[in-house]
Amino acid sequence: MSLSNPAATAPYATRAEASRGRLYPEPDSATRTAFQRDRDRIIHSVAFRRLKYKTQVFVYHEGDNYRTRLSHSLEVAQIARSISRVLGLDEDLAETLALAHDLGHTPFGHAGETALDTCMEGYGGFDHNAQTLRIVTKLEHRYPEFDGLNLCWETLEGLVKHNGPLLTPNRTMADLPRALAEYADTQDLELATYAGPEAQVAALSDDIAYDNHDIDDGLRAGLFTIYDLMALPHVGDIFRAVIEKYPGLETNRVIHESVRRLIGSMIGDVITETKARIAAAKPQSAADVRALGRPLVSFSCEMNENNATLKEFLFTRMYRHYRVNRSMSKAKRIVSDLFGLFHTEPDLLPPEWQQGCDGVEGMKTARRVCDYIAGMTDKFAIEEHKRLFDLDDPRA
Repeated sequence: MSLSNPAATAPYATRAEASRGRLYPEPDSATRTAFQRDRDRIIHSVAFRRLKYKTQVFVYHEGDNYRTRLSHSLEVAQIARSISRVLGLDEDLAETLALAHDLGHTPFGHAGETALDTCMEGYGGFDHNAQTLRIVTKLEHRYPEFDGLNLCWETLEGLVKHNGPLLTPNRTMADLPRALAEYADTQDLELATYAGPEAQVAALSDDIAYDNHDIDDGLRAGLFTIYDLMALPHVGDIFRAVIEKYPGLETNRVIHESVRRLIGSMIGDVITETKARIAAAKPQSAADVRALGRPLVSFSCEMNENNATLKEFLFTRMYRHYRVNRSMSKAKRIVSDLFGLFHTEPDLLPPEWQQGCDGVEGMKTARRVCDYIAGMTDKFAIEEHKRLFDLDDPRA
């Protein structure tokens, strides 16, 4: 008998007991809903463990206090559960999507992704969302009867569509990353519609988490100051209010209190705006949410404008700071060097990764090399590069 989540009280929530099921049928769990089971499979996966040593903004060796992909994913999951609880959605599905959304990221964050996409030009390119799907449907090798994690349809749909429809009047299947287009022949994830409400919550929770922890990490790294933030709408108001209420408060407490308030205000904005949209649209099922033709879960227009200004500030002052640029330049070279070497000499790959290759510079070899590099942690990529390119390194 399929279990349900009693916390999912809204009529438009995704129902675990009504899941469209798994590609490979399995008996129901006696103790967990379908989405709880998916969450547990994500947590126990190899790809999830590797997030501990994958860059968010700062490479792992730059300090222990900065976020990694793992800590980021945990923060996204906490926010997603909080929002879902208030809206009467399935918290377990929202948490699952939050925990899994970055599984496909390369080492060194977006710099690694850019480098790998360039390397894969002519071989189908690289996209971290498509790689997440590839990991959970193919690359995780844990179960005797199938590759991947055999997740529910609703989880897979949310992973690929959490940012919106993939097929539009201006975007066809031929325009999609190869991994997504290939999987569409296996299972229809309805790529032309919006995802269910829990996936929409997870997407905005991602925005809330990384905007705020990038403020936190950027301040602690000295890339900008509190007073640089004062000119920003909303952000500046909150920092100013904390400083005025607690004069003389030590800087780290000012930062924490301000970021805490920022997260709370963004969560409150999402809840207020989404409730207004729910009242207007009156969806009676998750299918109704998918068919709306626009997001049900959203920031207000004012908060969207505030967030756009914040993102522009962070892009200029943090993501393009010369210290970050230097680190990311090294990262791109490491990824490019590794790809070029393995693609021209696939016999240097570990034996299990040589399987499926089609020779020097072949199409299948390129994808195998891409999968191998994308799965690396920052730490492993740096060490692998030393082993292969440092002539004084005795390790093979």
